[in-house]
Amino acid sequence: MTTDVTDTGLGTIRAGILGGGFMARVHRAAARDAGGELRAIATRSAAGGRDAAQALGAERAEVDADALLDADDIDVVHICTPNATHADLARRALHAGKHVICEKPLATTADDARELAEAAAAAGLIGAVPFIYRYHPMVREARARIARGEAGDLLTLDCSYLQDWMLLPGDDDWRVRSEAGGASRAFADIGSHLCDLIEFVTGERIRALSARSRRVYAERGGHAVDTEDLVAVLVETGSGALGTLLISQMAPGRKNALTLELHGSRQSLRFEQERPEELWVGMREESRLLLRDPATAGADAGRLQRVPAGHAMGYQDAFNGFVADVYAAIGGARPDGLPTFADGHRSAVLTEAVLDSAAHDGRWVEVTA
Repeated sequence: MTTDVTDTGLGTIRAGILGGGFMARVHRAAARDAGGELRAIATRSAAGGRDAAQALGAERAEVDADALLDADDIDVVHICTPNATHADLARRALHAGKHVICEKPLATTADDARELAEAAAAAGLIGAVPFIYRYHPMVREARARIARGEAGDLLTLDCSYLQDWMLLPGDDDWRVRSEAGGASRAFADIGSHLCDLIEFVTGERIRALSARSRRVYAERGGHAVDTEDLVAVLVETGSGALGTLLISQMAPGRKNALTLELHGSRQSLRFEQERPEELWVGMREESRLLLRDPATAGADAGRLQRVPAGHAMGYQDAFNGFVADVYAAIGGARPDGLPTFADGHRSAVLTEAVLDSAAHDGRWVEVTA
């Protein structure tokens, strides 16, 4: 089971949310599950804030972000606004002495992300980024098996993150334009999750990469597009393992297909986010399909399993586990695997390396930070 906020000794965590869309609803559900109280919401308009506060059950709507950040009855701020606003809002929240959960990307530049990670550390505040696929129990099971050496030496990786929500030329969203979403869309949006999961599970960093990207439509919904639709990346890890990554938001029929397949000298491991209850283990003599079961799981995977085997856990459960760990950390705990602002900085570094490589015909780029 995840550490509940009532175990921290701090009492009830009081939350404020900036933004009122889909991700705000996910954060609200996770905060409630962790025992927190939603004190306030602020959106771009006072009317929108009132509607969001009513829909999400907040005690009140603030007139703007400044009012929420200055409030004395808020311990942690959840930032669920468009990408280009993240760095400024996170910076202001830290300055106001608030702990911060900021949707990724933490910032649209690596320099800004590094500044935020350093600021949170210097202030002794918790800064977290929702790389929540870390919180699927079978991801933790794969990580533990690799850490124990059961897979052997890492040789190759075959990984992808595929969606189809931008398949048609009329599919439009604020993320397609860099002024709101940042210079990268497909990679920063979902490739960041994939790379975080690779490094988290393997315990190795990507030390070099070669990337090519493609923008399929110059316009969407009558608006010019200046971000990529898909990216193909070759990677080399710290131990010399080689891998291929395919990231696309134009793969028909694929809704949220994050796939991690790792090949070791003894075993292969495969996790598919659309089938989160399973972990495939491949060996030369046989293959096995492990199903989530708290009775047989390792300690780290077991603590995240809130329901018995055979009762499916999914995305919201993973998000709930993440927020529970953040709230526990605010109370002084040190939960294993919590993604922090340092991980948000790492993601921004990888994103800039991918953009650099793609802009120079796929040249190899060393990832040093």
